Amino acid sequence: MTIVDEPAEIREGEALDHSAVETFLKDTIKGLDGALDIKQFPSGFSNLTYFIRVGNREMILRRPPFGKKAKTAHDMNREFKILSALYPVFPYCPKPLAYCQDESIMGCPFYVMERIGGIILRKDLPPGLNLSPGKARLLCENMIDLQCRLHSLDYNAIGLGDFGKPEGYVKRQVDGWSKRYRDARTPDVPDFEPIMAWLDKNQLPDSQAPGIVHNDYKFDNLVLNPDNPLEIIGILDWEMATIGDPLMDLGNSMGYWINRDDPEEAQMLRLMPTTADGMLTRKELVNLYMEKSGRKIKNFDFYYCFGLFRLAVIAQQIYYRYFHGQTKDKRFARLAFAVAFLEKGAVRVMEGDGV
Repeated sequence: MTIVDEPAEIREGEALDHSAVETFLKDTIKGLDGALDIKQFPSGFSNLTYFIRVGNREMILRRPPFGKKAKTAHDMNREFKILSALYPVFPYCPKPLAYCQDESIMGCPFYVMERIGGIILRKDLPPGLNLSPGKARLLCENMIDLQCRLHSLDYNAIGLGDFGKPEGYVKRQVDGWSKRYRDARTPDVPDFEPIMAWLDKNQLPDSQAPGIVHNDYKFDNLVLNPDNPLEIIGILDWEMATIGDPLMDLGNSMGYWINRDDPEEAQMLRLMPTTADGMLTRKELVNLYMEKSGRKIKNFDFYYCFGLFRLAVIAQQIYYRYFHGQTKDKRFARLAFAVAFLEKGAVRVMEGDGV
């Protein structure tokens, strides 16, 4: 059994037009020779990710999901643009190869990038990967170090000065995600109105030192070196990256992070091995971020509560597609429970049980 992340067969209803894709790839990317093989990475919940092999060349194709999509989500051109600007100075992102806006090929824009092969941590450590408590701690430190490096990049110098609007970023995030939740709400989930009101009332000022924020920075978007699993060699899924408040980015990361002593319902939401022996707690991670970045954090509860709420919105947007029969992926059926559990977690933060 390999510990390297591998693709699987394509899910029902998500197949690509083999001939059209092959023609586009060979017409657009120089040096491709050989038969085309397409598979799918099955673990993602948002944009669809396909494994592409032509001869000995391995690539990744990203396209939006089928069914209803949030108006500003799944912008393939935007994701391709940030990879193109970042790759020369921050080679932890995949090398972009081609972008296609011709919807005649698969009914939507898509793009292709080089594959970064390696280990991706899912819910539990893969068989064969044994991390001592000391190594688990070091991996957490490396994760935070790389996030700080991303936040410190001079986005103007690499041509991303118009990629986002730092002024008013926090308010736009609170207002925007609140609207997305209301638009995607189904009758079987909480209304989140008290939480949205609390976030609106308690939102903090914009950062005086904005930066590039990934907005989905977590273990299962990091690629680890198979020969040295403590080394992070890639960061995936840049679809929500922008210029904004780095503390909001950290809050989003902490929204995914489950501590060993979290309540049982929180443990049910765990998607990554954050409870393994030696893994840092949310508080330790936030303190480490402050130490490495030099940024001061007076009240992280707002950022953490927002991270939980935003995760609930993402889950609800996906569940909306399943609820209305726009996707057949059975994994999505349980997301309504995740939304309810995240609501309880956000309420606990509002009541004083913070990070």
